Parts: sequence; structure tokens; C-alpha cells
Amino acid sequence: EGLDGTELAISESQERMAVVVEEKDVKRFRELAEEENLESTVVATVTENPYLTMHWKGNTVVNVSREFLNSNGAEKHITIETPKAQPFAKTVTGSFTENYKALAEDLNVCSRRGLSERFDSTIGAGTVLMPFGGATQTTPIQAMVNKVSVEHGDTRTVSFMSWGYNPFIFEKDMFHGAYLSVVESVAKLIAAGATFEDVYLTFQEYFLHPGQDPKRWGQPASALLGAYKAQTDLGIAAIGGKDSMSGSFEDLDVPPTLVSFAVTTDCICKVLTNEFKAPNHKVVLLAPEYDEYGIPQKDSLLKLFATMAKLNEEGKVLSAYTPTYGGIAEAVLKMGLGNKIGFRYASCLTPEELFGYKYGSFVVELPLDAELPDGARYLGKTIDWFDFVLDDELVCGRDLQKAYEDKLESVFHCNIKTEDTDVPTFTYVDDTVQKAKTVVARPKALIPVFPGTNCEYDTAKAFERAGAEPEVSVINNLSNEAIEKSVAEFARKIGESQIVFIPGGFSGGDEPDGSAKFIASFFRNPEIKDAVTDLLENRDGLMGGICNGFQALIKLGLVPYGKILDPEEDAPTLTFNTISRHQSKIARVRLDSNKGPWLKYATVGGVYNVPISHGEGRILASEEQLLKLAENGQILTQYVGLDGAPTMDIAANINGSVFAVEGLLSPDGHVFGKMGHSERIGDGLYKNVPGEYDMKLFESAVAYFKGE
Repeated sequence: EGLDGTELAISESQERMAVVVEEKDVKRFRELAEEENLESTVVATVTENPYLTMHWKGNTVVNVSREFLNSNGAEKHITIETPKAQPFAKTVTGSFTENYKALAEDLNVCSRRGLSERFDSTIGAGTVLMPFGGATQTTPIQAMVNKVSVEHGDTRTVSFMSWGYNPFIFEKDMFHGAYLSVVESVAKLIAAGATFEDVYLTFQEYFLHPGQDPKRWGQPASALLGAYKAQTDLGIAAIGGKDSMSGSFEDLDVPPTLVSFAVTTDCICKVLTNEFKAPNHKVVLLAPEYDEYGIPQKDSLLKLFATMAKLNEEGKVLSAYTPTYGGIAEAVLKMGLGNKIGFRYASCLTPEELFGYKYGSFVVELPLDAELPDGARYLGKTIDWFDFVLDDELVCGRDLQKAYEDKLESVFHCNIKTEDTDVPTFTYVDDTVQKAKTVVARPKALIPVFPGTNCEYDTAKAFERAGAEPEVSVINNLSNEAIEKSVAEFARKIGESQIVFIPGGFSGGDEPDGSAKFIASFFRNPEIKDAVTDLLENRDGLMGGICNGFQALIKLGLVPYGKILDPEEDAPTLTFNTISRHQSKIARVRLDSNKGPWLKYATVGGVYNVPISHGEGRILASEEQLLKLAENGQILTQYVGLDGAPTMDIAANINGSVFAVEGLLSPDGHVFGKMGHSERIGDGLYKNVPGEYDMKLFESAVAYFKGE
């Protein structure tokens, strides 16, 4: 309301989409939309009359012929003057130590982890490469790799996507800058293990507003010709592109920009990670031949892509990285970060070779007994201490990492100070084997979907894989009548189910103190409350909740009390992470208790990796309360560091929970809640962050009902 005709006609929204259906299907389509809790409105009708007409307040405000729209308007012509290319090779001066320290804190190289962790990197339970790899999760990946989404079952097919662009090359030579954008984007796919076939591109361009200036028009012309040359040389095509040609505001112009995005698909078995694996490994450079401009020669580059694929198939590539802005030195530094492995460079390397551009080449870590591949240049070897050495110069790895991470720490926080206190380790072993009174061959798991829920498919697949029958139930809140109907329907479904599981997401838009409020209110409805009470107290049923679901269970009192209660002021609660932002990464948790049916196959004292993604996950409770819960076996898990000990260190206890508590149980263990997404598991996921991911929660629950 309040928009005029023009605003209505041109407004853009990511939350709306237009769908064309046949007239006979409109009623059914809208019914399906309502089942998914989506508003649907008929906004237009396709007619025989070849005109686009729009009306507003009784007036016709648009009446344009289809023929005119097809023409893209009046034909235009412009004279273009392409700019003269300038040399773009990087000038390298100074010592090895000076260059490395400057490189680590360069804005084009430094860590952006504090920005990346604000985005959910594991939603969909298909992430093959986490944004940051290694035991410490600090080696950044060069390509996104994700399983292709399937609703049921599993797949070995993954999608790859990467990008390429160097603004400093573009500043000097837009033709070759665009060419190298394509090369960089494709080389990143190859370094991640993809085979060079069925690779496609898409471009995003920003240039200053050209107006009628031939020189301004020359910039996009040069860049697009360079990109086109790269496509014809490599035999790959660009699909579409983002129409962002103008990047001017008043007297401000953006730098000339053409970002190349490369995409392909391949088998998960081919995926490579880019963190060094162990000390004493040989590391080599595989590089194409270059022309006088520093551009890879196409035949040499294509041959190199094939060589990388062959080495990968033979299992000879332990890790790989394609040098970009910071050259070989940047590649080696970032490969070493994840597992804190240092590097001794071969003495024959010059600063220009280490810090200059090497687009289209690959830094490859080889096994101990591997021979150097044909054409490979020996760069050096990995070492068991975290320093970087060239001849008699040694650069401390920790100093480099500090410079690398501190550059943007004030903007995107990562390493905030946390209290240095001892955290007790809780252990509770229950040898009782619980079995449901009524044996069910395939227990039914009811999964409610509220506005903002986004983990229902992940949860359903985890139950399906474990042998349960999941049912996803969308709660409709489009009207009071719809809510009443959803309440009655959901209460009925609880009576037909053995498990109720509240999945994660961003309920209530994840507004401050808003997470899970609607969910808790829904479950407090007398019909739902009675059905839940009957499930837990009379039918040996189970409940679980992860992330948003855990927040709802705590608000309801189901954890840690085991029943729906009115909230008390001193009850355990969840609040904002101490880092004051969303956190998405892999956490390590120690299983403290095996109390209850959910934990039959889990190992007390075992450490499990778990994806986390939340902004309000810090458990607050008095020490007295938590010690009492621990004594009763109700502390499910604690965040731990690499040494397996609970800690308040922000790198491990990612939200600052008291006593590092990550999950809680009800008194009998029939209800559990935890922040980490234990449902986001699957074959081949998270290949660059080692650890055990499957706590077997879902298999344990199924075994309980099957009487095993």
C-alpha cells in the first residue's frame, strides 16, 4: 500500500516470484501455495492481444506493444576508442621477510573469515568444502563445492563454482585483465579437483557510466573482447551475465571490473582440499608456458589441466592451490594455515617468482614417495614447525597469521578476548538400555515447519537414512483460521507419531529475542500441549530440537525439565553469542552423557564435529543449576578445543556458553536440545575439516522403537 503505479510496476523483491500457469490449474496451484504457507495472487492474464497493459486506480498507466518490447527500443550506435594496454607485471622489491609480512596484511590477501562466518555455510547438508579448512579452520578454499540437492537418498555428484578478477591488472590492461579473470576462475575449479569438461562461465561487469565518451566505451569493449578471447581459446561459453554495466554515482566511478564465475559438476571422489596435510612432503609448481604479456598459452594451459586431472586420478595430489593476486607465497601461506604446517623454500627461488603473478599454475603437495611430475618445478617441502624459511631468512608463521587476521579484526570480529577460566568436564555413563513399550518397525517422526524454518529437509533425510518415516508438516499462519486448522491437524499428527522433532532455521526472522517465540506459543496451545504430554508421559515418545528447535524447547521447559511449563526467571535460557554476530563453522563437542534413547550408539567422552549456524546460541544458567544437571546426566555436550577439553576460548566455544555447554537433556533423556546441526551429516561432506561427525542420534532413536 502507498506505492504509485510506477513503483508497483518496477519494484523488485527477492521474496516474490512470478509463475505462469494454465487457467485450469490456477485453483490447484493456489491450494498448493497455501499448503506451503505462501501467499499467492493472480496479478496478470496472458491474452491474444499483443500488448502489455497495466492499470492503477482505474486508469491505464502502461500500454506497450509486444513488438516494441522485443526490439529492445531504438537502435543505437557509438564510436569506441579502446585504451592502450600498459604493463601489469607486479613489481617486487625488498627482502623475503618484508614481502611476506606486507603480503599477509594486504587487503587483497588478508583473512575475511569474520565476514564469511556470518553466512550459513552448511544449510542443506551438502557442503563438501567448508569455507575454511584444516584442523584450525583457517585455510580459505578457492572454490565452492556442494552436493547437488536431492530430496531423497544421496548423490555423488557435486557442483563447483569459483571466481576470478584482479583489479590491479584491470587498471593497466582490461583486455588481458578479463582474459586472466577467466583463467583464474577456471584454474580454481581444477585446483579443487574438477575435470576440465562441461565448464561454463558467467560474468558480472561494472564500468563507469559511458555516456557518449568513446574512451569510456572502450573499457567494457576491451574487457569483453578479452573475455571472449579466453572463451574461444579454452572452448568454453558464458551463460548470461549480470547487467551491471554502470558503476557511477555523481562524480565517483568504480574501477573497471569483469568478474568471471566458472561452474561445473563432477564426482565427489575427485574433490581436492587445499590445506597442507603433513610435514616433509614435497611441494612443486606446475605452470603453463607464458607469452610476452604474462598470459598462459592456451595449448600449454589445456595440457596442464589434463595433467592435473591425471595426477588427481592417480592419487598423487594431497593438496592443491592455484596462485592468484599474491602468487606462490600467498598460496603456500594459506595452505599452511589450516594445520599449522610451515614451509622451507628451495634456495633457487627469487622474490619475483615467489610474489609475482603466476595465473594458471598450480602449487601441489605430493606424497612422501612421489616422483616429481614431468615439467614440475620443485618449490620446497613442508616442515613440522609453523614458520616460512628461504635460505637464512625465517618468518614466524604465528606473526604472519596475526597480521593476516588482525587486518580486518576491527571490522569483522573473529578473535575476541574471552575469559581464561577452567571449565569442568562432565561425564555421566548410563548402562541402562531403554526400549519403547510398543515395538514399531518404522517409527514416524513429525517435523513441523514454521515461518523461517529451513532445516526440515536436512532433518527428514537424517531420519529417513536412519530407518524412520519422516513427515514434514507446514504450519500455516496466513490467517487466524489457518492457524486454528494447523493446530488441530498438528495435534492429530502427534497422536500418530512416535517422535516430534523441531528443526532449525530463522524463526521470527531471528530478530532480537524473537527466535522460537512463535514456535513456543504454538506448542503452548492446549491441544498441542496435551498431545505432547501424552506422547512423552504415556506413549514413550521422544522429542528433539536443534538450533531454533533447541531455543523453542528451552522456552517451553521441555529441556531441561521434560514437560511444558510456564517460564521462570531463573530457568536456563539462550541469548546472543558473545561475539555479537552470527557464527557459522564446524565446532567440536564432547559427549558428556549417554542418558536416554537418543544416545544408544554414541560414546561418552567421544569428540564429534558438528556444523553450527546461529546468532543466539549462548546458554545462560547459574553454575549451581548446571552442576545439578550434570550430576543427573542432563548435560549432553560441551564445546571443546583441539585438545578435547572444554574451554571458553571463542575459537572453540563459539557462542560463549557457560561451562561450554552445547546441549541439554530432559531428566529421563527422552527430550534433547542442542545448538549444533547434528542432522547435517552425509557421505563425503566437510572434506577439509577432519573429524567424526555422526553422533548417531537418529539411528539410536529408531533402535529404541524397534526394541533393539
